[in-house]
Amino acid sequence: GLIPEAFGAEVFDERADCDVHLAALGFDGFEVVLVGVPAGQGDFDEAHAHGAVMTPEEVWAEVLRQNRLAASVRKAFPRTPHHPLVALVVCMDARLDTNEILGDTRRYYYVIRTAGSVLEDKEAEMLELAVQNGVKVILLTTHSDCAAERTAADPQLQERYPTLVRAVHERGMRLRALLARPFLADRIQKGELLVKQMDIDTSTEELVPK
Repeated sequence: GLIPEAFGAEVFDERADCDVHLAALGFDGFEVVLVGVPAGQGDFDEAHAHGAVMTPEEVWAEVLRQNRLAASVRKAFPRTPHHPLVALVVCMDARLDTNEILGDTRRYYYVIRTAGSVLEDKEAEMLELAVQNGVKVILLTTHSDCAAERTAADPQLQERYPTLVRAVHERGMRLRALLARPFLADRIQKGELLVKQMDIDTSTEELVPK
């Protein structure tokens, strides 16, 4: 069946022409949600995957269709509210899926995504607010094969994207400014906050020490 008997779950409608739409795993055990969707209709666009050209309007229509599909699942299975314990900073690279990297990020993680994982002042303030609201770990990540880092290292691209390049070069300085914020520094000193820096292997999504 779709779910091993060891999970203690019952399959109500198992059909060969259905795809699994959503599966979620949380800290406090596991929560598996399986929704039957006619085969092929859960993909962003099957034709696009085979090289078809989509107009911007067609892409937008597909975004809305995907949202309606996802929202129908959530309406059937409401979330149980939990307060996040971790604030995660990750690059906006579409190859990185936080739900694959860390499991179910919906309830236990604040997720901040920026180009090159660069923190601006507003992100630093948001992280401090998150800690004030109960976050105990800030996880700052970079990743292999980062387009922002490649851009910052390419003389031709440096001229075309000067703001991005400057931000990447200032990433270390901005991190030090974050850690020097009095409220965060006090929490770290008291052992009430842990700040970790890790790199993500883009090909496997494994966290590795920097």
